[in-house]
Amino acid sequence: MSGIHSREFALLMALLMSVVSFSIDATLPALGQIGLNFGVQDNRIQWVITCIFAGMTIGQLIAGPLSDAIGRKRILFSGIAIYFLGSLLCYFTTSFELFLLGRFIQGLGVSGPYITAISVVRDKYSGAQMAKVMSIIMMVFMVAPAIAPSIGQLIISLAGWHTIFLVYIIYALTVGGWIALRLEETLPPSHRIPLKLKAFEHGFIEVVSNRTTMSYLLCTGLCFGGLIAYLGSSQQIFMQQFGLSGQRFSLYFALLAFFMGVASFVNSRIVARFGMRTVCIGAMLVITLVSLLFLLVQITGVHIDLWMFIAYASLLFFAFGLMFGNLNAIAMEPMGHVAGMASAIIGAVSSILSLVLATIIGQLYDNTLVPITSGFFVLCALSSFVIYNEMRWYAKQPKETAPSVDVNHS
Repeated sequence: MSGIHSREFALLMALLMSVVSFSIDATLPALGQIGLNFGVQDNRIQWVITCIFAGMTIGQLIAGPLSDAIGRKRILFSGIAIYFLGSLLCYFTTSFELFLLGRFIQGLGVSGPYITAISVVRDKYSGAQMAKVMSIIMMVFMVAPAIAPSIGQLIISLAGWHTIFLVYIIYALTVGGWIALRLEETLPPSHRIPLKLKAFEHGFIEVVSNRTTMSYLLCTGLCFGGLIAYLGSSQQIFMQQFGLSGQRFSLYFALLAFFMGVASFVNSRIVARFGMRTVCIGAMLVITLVSLLFLLVQITGVHIDLWMFIAYASLLFFAFGLMFGNLNAIAMEPMGHVAGMASAIIGAVSSILSLVLATIIGQLYDNTLVPITSGFFVLCALSSFVIYNEMRWYAKQPKETAPSVDVNHS
C-alpha cells in the first residue's frame, strides 16, 4: 500500500537491517550449548558465526545488482525465503556440518533485506524527509546489537537454544507478510538497470584502479577481520576464560555495544570539523597503541582480570564506532557514477579479506587474549600505515581532480 506511514516504514526497514545483528548476536550466548549438542568442544564452534558472514559476503554481491535490475520487493521476498530455509535447517538438523550450511544459507538470505532496505529508503524519500526516516531507522539499528544477546539468553533460559532458530523462522514469516501487505514496489520498471556482465567488469575495474577506494577497502577488511574474530570467540572469552554466566555475558556485550553507539554519535558531531580521514586514522592509532600496551602486559605475565579486558575492549569498541561509517564513505567517494555496483564489490571484497583474517585469528585462540590482541595490533597498525600514505597522496591532489571526482590512481 502506498499509504504506509513514515514511522511504520522506518520500523519495517530497521527490522530488515537489524536481522543481521539478531542472527549473529542472539546466537552468541548459545555457542557453548550448540557445541555440546554437536560434540564440538574446540575453536570450530566459531564457524557458527563466520559461516553467516560468509553467506552475507556472497549474497550482497548478488542482491545489490539484482535489486536494481528486477525490483526491490522480489529481492526482499527472495532473501527472506532463503533466510527462512536456512533457519529451518538449523532448527531441525542433527549434524554440525548441516547446521553450518544452514548458517551459510541464513547469511545468503539476510544480505537481501540488509542491502535492499537502504535502496528502498533512497527510492521513497529524499532530503529532510529521508534524513528524518533514517534517524529513526538508525536508532533501532544501533539498539539491536546491545539487546540481541540478552534476548538470545532469555530464549535459552525459557526454551533451549533450538528455540532461537524457531524465533528466526517466525521473524521471516512475520516480516514477509508485513512486506506483502504494506510495502509497495519502490523501483518502477522505467528506472531499472539491466544486469550485464560488462557492468560488473566496469565496476570492478573502477574499484581496483582507484587509490582511495582500494586503500579504504583494504583498511575495512583488515580492521573488521579483527572484529569478526572477536565476535566469533567472544563466548569462549567471557563464558569459558572468565567464567561468566550467560546473563553476565549478555550484559557486558551490551555495555560494549553501548560504547560503539556513543562513538557513532560523537563521530556525527566531530567528523565535519576534523574530516573523515583524520577521525579514521586517529581511531586506528588508538586501537594500535592500546593493543600493543595490553599485549605487553600479557607477555610480562600479569594476570588479566575481567575489568582489564573490559577496559581494553571498551576503547576498541569506541574506536570502531568512530570508524564504522567513515571507512565505507571514503571508499565510496570516487564511485558516485557506479555507486550500486561499487558498493556491492567493496562490501564483498572487504568481507572476504575480513573472513580469511578472522578465521586465522579465531582458530589461534588458546584460552588467552594474546591471539585476539595481537590480531588487533597487527591489523590496525597496517591499516594506519595504509591510511597515512593515502592521506599524503590525497593532500597533493589538486582540488578539481581529487578522488571525490574520481581521480586515478595508484
